[in-house]
Amino acid sequence: MIALLNDEEMGYDDVGKGMPVLFLHGFQLDRSFWEPQIGALVAQCRCITLDMRGAQGSATKGPHTMDQYADDAIALLDSLHVEQAVVVGLSMGGYVALNMWKRHRKRVRAIAFADTRATADTEEQRSRRRVLIEAAEREGSTAVANLQIASLVGKSTRDARPDIYDTLHRMLASAPVEGVIGQLQAMMAREDSTPLLEGIDVPVLCVVGDEDVLTTPREMGALCEAIRNSRLEVIERAGHLSSFERSSAVNQVLSEFVGSLLYN
Repeated sequence: MIALLNDEEMGYDDVGKGMPVLFLHGFQLDRSFWEPQIGALVAQCRCITLDMRGAQGSATKGPHTMDQYADDAIALLDSLHVEQAVVVGLSMGGYVALNMWKRHRKRVRAIAFADTRATADTEEQRSRRRVLIEAAEREGSTAVANLQIASLVGKSTRDARPDIYDTLHRMLASAPVEGVIGQLQAMMAREDSTPLLEGIDVPVLCVVGDEDVLTTPREMGALCEAIRNSRLEVIERAGHLSSFERSSAVNQVLSEFVGSLLYN
């Protein structure tokens, strides 16, 4: 489906009934990334997925900022008459979830952070993103996918599940070049959200793959420790894209988390 959000067309899906859960994908991905979670949770809750600005299925034009992505997500909730949602954000989606909390906290029922961080980019990380921007400008999204895929997918998945590896690579390679560049620039420019963590007073779940080399279990553990009423789940044999690599394991902890909110 297509919604007009902040004067731009953006793709989304809205399926199921019950407690609304908004899923926010990572960099260079799109809403189809969440299909394993939607299939598992649709009988339990209302599942809403958004192709964030720059992704396949949505406008690629800017402004590309975490604040804009957060405002786009709120505009989608407004269009669907959703007052409050559980927000699930992986990687870049986690950055957006933090900005939703900063700008629209009354709209956030709870948060599940997956394989993400609260800190801003270091200069080394910005340098790597500049390399990816140059690759996108010169050779397109496939070049960025080729440079990224080994660090995004865990060793266990690369060794034992080539089908998952190939599916994720195709998703990354199909992203619009303009959107890839815009998202990279937005991530480079984002502010440090660490000061927000101590003020988060809704239930929080933190999920991380034990083979994640980009946002390591140690880093996710520190994020979780800074938030009251939070818990950490480490997913074995998964990398940075844990919810796709080990969907059954992630679905179980997500389902338990959402279910627990019915009694809080």
